[in-house]
Amino acid sequence: MGRQIRVSGAVLVALLLATATGCSDPVAAGGGDPKASAPAGSPAGEAPNSPGGDAKPAGGDVLPGMVSTAVARTQLAALRVAPVGTMAGYSRDKFTHWAQQGNKCDTREVVLERDGTDVTRDAECKAVSGTWKSLYDGVVVTEAGKMDIDHMVPLAEGWRSGAAGWDSARRKAFANDLTHPQLLAVTAASNRSKGDQSPDLWQPPDKASWCQYGRAWTTVKSTYGLTVTEPEKKMLTTMLDTCAS
Repeated sequence: MGRQIRVSGAVLVALLLATATGCSDPVAAGGGDPKASAPAGSPAGEAPNSPGGDAKPAGGDVLPGMVSTAVARTQLAALRVAPVGTMAGYSRDKFTHWAQQGNKCDTREVVLERDGTDVTRDAECKAVSGTWKSLYDGVVVTEAGKMDIDHMVPLAEGWRSGAAGWDSARRKAFANDLTHPQLLAVTAASNRSKGDQSPDLWQPPDKASWCQYGRAWTTVKSTYGLTVTEPEKKMLTTMLDTCAS
């Protein structure tokens, strides 16, 4: 008969507890390290865009990185109110775009593919066919050349509300942001009608888009720490009031 091994009661209890609870380090939901922090220099302490990031928006939104109406209201309340800044020294060239995103694709082509349906590209990553519905005016387009990629918060508006003090890397990130609701494909006519105007001066003609527009504009300004004017804040509040919840 084999020799029996005696285990004390205290040791046995310890072994049972270890088996039940496990001995690994805590892991955040989704497998991430809860102790990991975002790299320095990212907007509002967030992780920078990954090259070629083109994740489809969630739910009924057409823009990525959207927040709920309640969160947008909180963001809006926290934005610093300031007068319109100067345009002195402004140039679109100070916001490098469109950046290369890999596989011969630049930011414009990534957004066209993300925002369209059944989009096909040529060997140079140029969209040659597809269907796009413009958020601002509800127009459906089947020619990529008739679509513009709009900056939700225009580059000039960004300059007037804080970007004048940024370095070139931050301006490039702002102009090519694929993570937050900063870029979207819209008709050239609606984009050029908007120009560099803030929401108090221009609103999308399709009022059904105001909820998304207000949430997106507010989130971008919050992400990058940009200021708003009193009339701008008032109109953003009106836009958020059109949201169902």
